[in-house]
Amino acid sequence: MTNVEEYLNNFYKGTKNPSLNAMQYFMNTYNNFEIDMKFIHIAGTNGKGSCTEIISNILNKQGYKVGKFISPHLIRYNERICINGKEISNEELSNLIEELKPKIEKYNQKNKVNITLFELETTMALLYFYRNNVDFVVLETGLGGLYDCTNIISRPLVSIITSIGFDHMNILGNTLHEIAYQKAGIIKENSHTVIFEQDEDINNVFIQICKKKNNNLHILSEKDISNYHFDNDFQYFNYKNINNLTLNLKGRVQIHNASLCIETMNILKELGYSISDESIKQGLSTVIHKGRMEIINSKPMIIFDGAHNEPAIQNLQDMVNMYYSNYKRVYIISILQRKDYKKIIELLAKDKESKFILTSGNDEDRFTSKEELYNIAVKYKEKSQIQIKSLETAIKDAMNEKENIVNFVVGSFYTYGTVVSKIKEIKIIT
Repeated sequence: MTNVEEYLNNFYKGTKNPSLNAMQYFMNTYNNFEIDMKFIHIAGTNGKGSCTEIISNILNKQGYKVGKFISPHLIRYNERICINGKEISNEELSNLIEELKPKIEKYNQKNKVNITLFELETTMALLYFYRNNVDFVVLETGLGGLYDCTNIISRPLVSIITSIGFDHMNILGNTLHEIAYQKAGIIKENSHTVIFEQDEDINNVFIQICKKKNNNLHILSEKDISNYHFDNDFQYFNYKNINNLTLNLKGRVQIHNASLCIETMNILKELGYSISDESIKQGLSTVIHKGRMEIINSKPMIIFDGAHNEPAIQNLQDMVNMYYSNYKRVYIISILQRKDYKKIIELLAKDKESKFILTSGNDEDRFTSKEELYNIAVKYKEKSQIQIKSLETAIKDAMNEKENIVNFVVGSFYTYGTVVSKIKEIKIIT
């Protein structure tokens, strides 16, 4: 049996030339089986992971068999490919890899650009879902939309585009208009698209493309939401004609994401699928999104949030103000080199009373060094408010805190596995 982790680690993990050639090769090899599948396709700068989890959960509650494809994974590759919440096994992954190996070698011999990791993962996911006869696939884009591997699908039931903000500018463009255009690449002919109202310039990108493609655009706004309130456990609201909704995710922006998902369910109903209000309510109230304002230790309080771009950090700050303004706050910060770490530090520093612990993450080749983060942080905070530590030492020290402190581990999803395993290790020892 193929060592899955070892084999996948040999593949290029980034994005190369903008092209769907490799994905088209795979689909052609398998007679374009994706045409027979039912997709809900989700793109956006922030919020697509939350929408993926909410929609999958609602459809599961309704009794459908649901394939879910996400990225990145938090601990192991298997998390990316799930059916009804159950991850693909190592044996199933290994079998798919063995099947695809000769096809990958054939493609690589004939083409200048080799198959990337995300192309392989997307192909494995689609094959796995197809062969397991899922009712729906909830498909999260990796990066962008237009040239994202997942955009090989041609007939989504619904496309969802969440909030648009600055991230991956080297690939997607330097203006929100350009980024929105890339995300709008998932809009297809004679289908439905759901967005939440944003700046006029962004809205117009989607309006124009939907007109061109005879796509039914559903634009949601704050007017669709009423009776909003929250407590430490849940958020509560009404959406259009559905009252008394309870959401098990924190932050006002998650109400927008939940609304996108409810509207998607309304569209599926119009298309003839059975979706009850009760399933919607259960799906919202029980949804879990790991790595987003997730309490990974309660005493002392350690919260993980993978926020790694400007809008996500702003959302994080909103949530801190909503739920944790009465606590002493410490941010344990690790940021990939390719992210706008200067802007992230500047934004986090707006929480003037907080302390920073700066780390080089769990991979010094990929993460901005803690010394470089310190050079930025001292521009915005007193030296007494800043410390430099290894990530593991920062977590160990946080676990020894006795005061009324909340520790926020922020800046990247890629530290999640290290942080969780360190906390488990400390609990076993103590």
